[in-house]
Parts: sequence; structure tokens; C-alpha cells
Amino acid sequence: MSETETAATSPAPSADAAPKTDRQVRRLARNLTRFAGRHAAGGDTSADAVVEYIGRDSTRIVIVGADGQWGDQVARDPETARKAIEAAGLRLHDEFPNEVALRVKTGQYEWTRMAGIQIGGPANA
Repeated sequence: MSETETAATSPAPSADAAPKTDRQVRRLARNLTRFAGRHAAGGDTSADAVVEYIGRDSTRIVIVGADGQWGDQVARDPETARKAIEAAGLRLHDEFPNEVALRVKTGQYEWTRMAGIQIGGPANA
């Protein structure tokens, strides 16, 4: 591939892209750290995180606390998500390990929402 073709297919990052990414990493890491702290179990403040592809311009971080509560955050791209997870000191997994999936607790909201979608009911039930 020639230099011209590379420039045409890979636009140069804007001058302010790095500061925006750094800010997002710090914000996400702060949110993830707070979540892990709120959902500690028996003094265990560790948490597990999985990075999932959403679409072209977004990546989902799913976090599971030591107590089984879970939440998510959205990052611009997988690299930003991984940096935030690392900055928060969470265990990063490429996919959901069985032991993490078994620890996840779901509430009435999730069950109602999933059941409504599955049987054709309203998604916001």
C-alpha cells in the first residue's frame, strides 16, 4: 500500500483526540472504581470487566462487582475501554468466564424486561 493510499484510508487523528481520550479514560476509570467499591463483598473490592463491541463508534464495558451486581459504561473504542479498566484496577476478560456469569445477580426489572421482550410484550414493562 502506498503512503497516499494509507493517508486516504486512515485519516490523521485530530490534535485534540488524545486529550479527549485521556479524559474519557479517567472518567470511565473513576466510575468503574466507584462501582467496584460500592459492590464489594466481604472486603473484596475487586471486580471483573468484559469489553463488548456495540457498533462502529462505541464499545460497552460490562462490570460485575464482587457481590454479583453488574452495570455498564460505554467507551468510544475497545482501546479506550481497556485503558479505563486497567486504570481502575479491574480484572479484564476477553469474554465472560463461567464463574463471573454465575455470580451475576439480576433483579425484577431485568426479568420483567426480558420476559416482556421474549413474549412480544412491551419492552418497557
